[in-house]
Amino acid sequence: MRFIDEAIVTVKAGDGGNGIVSFRREKYVPRGGPDGGDGAKGGDVIVVADDNTNTLVDYRYTRRYDAGRGENGHSRNCSGKNADNIYLRVPIGTTIIDNETGEVIGDLTEIGQELLIAKGGDGGLGNTHFKSSTNQAPRKATSGFEGDLKQLKFELKVVADVGLIGLPNAGKSTFIRQVSSAKPKVADYPFTTLVPNLGVVDVGLHRSFVMADIPGLIAGASEGAGLGIRFLKHVARTRRLLHIVDIKPIDGSDPVDNAKVILNELLTFSPELANLPQILILNKIDQVPDADELETLCQHIVSELAWDGVVFRTSTLTGEGVDEVKYHLMNDIELEQEREAEDPEFAKAQKARFERLEAQVRTSTEEQKEAYKEARREQRAAALLLGIDEDDTDGLSDNNEDDNDDGVEVIYAP
Repeated sequence: MRFIDEAIVTVKAGDGGNGIVSFRREKYVPRGGPDGGDGAKGGDVIVVADDNTNTLVDYRYTRRYDAGRGENGHSRNCSGKNADNIYLRVPIGTTIIDNETGEVIGDLTEIGQELLIAKGGDGGLGNTHFKSSTNQAPRKATSGFEGDLKQLKFELKVVADVGLIGLPNAGKSTFIRQVSSAKPKVADYPFTTLVPNLGVVDVGLHRSFVMADIPGLIAGASEGAGLGIRFLKHVARTRRLLHIVDIKPIDGSDPVDNAKVILNELLTFSPELANLPQILILNKIDQVPDADELETLCQHIVSELAWDGVVFRTSTLTGEGVDEVKYHLMNDIELEQEREAEDPEFAKAQKARFERLEAQVRTSTEEQKEAYKEARREQRAAALLLGIDEDDTDGLSDNNEDDNDDGVEVIYAP
């Protein structure tokens, strides 16, 4: 299955039907008078959050959706038949944006949630409405109103409570495999994970949360290096970030420097995102069997990072320390949810924070995409100047709409 997290579509709500001019003509009924019926309403276009859909791939192939036109009025004061609404099903976590103005029309975060995105036109009036004592035979009717025509952007962000961040090969995929039924690819080379993976973490009877494994960042990601920030926007909805650090990297690099790379990329991409509550996971402790050496190394990392938040030590290979992390996360999330339910001011502040985060992430993403396209155009132009045929420029198109096309594994099973 291809993972498409953005799509631009055009929607056209149905036009209203026309009212008609008609007069009652029956034998033995003199001066029957006007009886023109009203036109019917055009169909609306409505988006629905559907938990059976996890990608926007359908909207890459069909890009225009038109609702039906309302029926014209009939004689004998009969109105036309309203057109049927059309429903566009999108994954939970989809934001609907007016592509021309940049205005956010709505955000679908719950199963079955509906949003009217294009309203059908009202029907016109038949001549019955225009009769009066001075105009008993009106020959006037009105046309139906046009339905809304909009170009919209569908933008999908995975809905998860916890987002896993860290350098490639830090152990994020192994971690999510340990705590859920998600089965992302795991291997001993970087960039094994190329798309977001979701898993439901079960921590007891009726207690669970959703975790997202986001593809690894590298230095310069906020400027387009590696996978760039292509999937970083998917952590914008999370309540917590789980920063996983490999304490004994196979390439001999410094874990402190590695952790700072991620912190710097988050800050560069979105200061609001960098301010999300983070938990530091010192992973792969099985690689340091000596207890004293392990203690010294872990203290060194925490000290050098000046980390004053929560820290856990884990081995995602053996499972050591993993349960403590998931129970801590579950308790944290439940306490936050309870406070939101009991304290309206806190709930309002939380909502405002996520709205700021959404806006900042969207702006940063668009800026990087534009910079990426410009770099591609320059590279393509340079290749052409060197006499390289356009077909040999490795797809250096300035409008590559399939940049987000990949496979995806989304599992909602504890």
